Amino acid sequence: MNRKGVSYDVGRVMGINWHPIFDPKTVHRELEIIKKDLHCNAVRICGLNIDRLMIAAEDALKQGLEVWLSPELWDKSQEKTLQYIKKTATTTESLHQRWPDQIVFSIGSEFTLFMQGIIEGRRLMDRLRNPKNWVRVKAGEHNKPLNEFLTRANDAVRKEFHGKVTYASLIWEAVDWKLFDFVGVDHYRSSRIKDRYVEMLKPLFAYGKPVVITEFGYGTYQCAEIAAESVGKDVDNITLFLHTIPFVGRFVRPKIKGNHVRDEGWQARQLVDQLNVLDSAGVDGAFIARARGS
Repeated sequence: MNRKGVSYDVGRVMGINWHPIFDPKTVHRELEIIKKDLHCNAVRICGLNIDRLMIAAEDALKQGLEVWLSPELWDKSQEKTLQYIKKTATTTESLHQRWPDQIVFSIGSEFTLFMQGIIEGRRLMDRLRNPKNWVRVKAGEHNKPLNEFLTRANDAVRKEFHGKVTYASLIWEAVDWKLFDFVGVDHYRSSRIKDRYVEMLKPLFAYGKPVVITEFGYGTYQCAEIAAESVGKDVDNITLFLHTIPFVGRFVRPKIKGNHVRDEGWQARQLVDQLNVLDSAGVDGAFIARARGS
């Protein structure tokens, strides 16, 4: 496996900022841990604020990490999303000129769910909870509008950014990968698909391009799967919200619902096992996701 990395959140925003406090010194130290303690050679930097993305990306590049820059504007229209992606690509080009072989630009992630206009619903949870959407997804009706948007976004980005470009897809998004330099897929090994986890990846190798798992992982307690069907179900949203309030947030730690046995050893064993599975499958790289509440 050529790329071993972690997804690093500088502030994803959906209703609230998942990472409200941004301290460049802390960012530097955490990126140092990713490189030296976790022995990663790449980092996927995710978030909304472009200034934060650039600060973290430049620090990571100076430390010798390959950066997969992943700007994420969620729950907005296609036009607003496109303008945001183009603006970020323009800003990122300055980093590419200084580190031409160390930065990959991701135009987005899981647009079928995280952007308006591919399937019905203004917000993510509206889209997830609409049974009609899953009928349409099963029929593949989402793929045509998705690829139309990806084509527009790819064209816009490549006019501004002259490095390698990818997209972080869902496993059931039939992306036209001819557009991109890497095949990227967020692919969690939930119990529902565990027996066919690797089998689901095989069609992606047919494009003859490096296949990278842009996101996978487990929570920090026993049997804590991270998968679409469990989004938000284990999070105490009240404590999560209080944690984002300046000053107050210092005294409130986000909690999970129910009684769970925290077991980072279990989490580590699951991650190592899955990395071995992915390496054997022939993927080019993988980025471990940092779970909310970890």
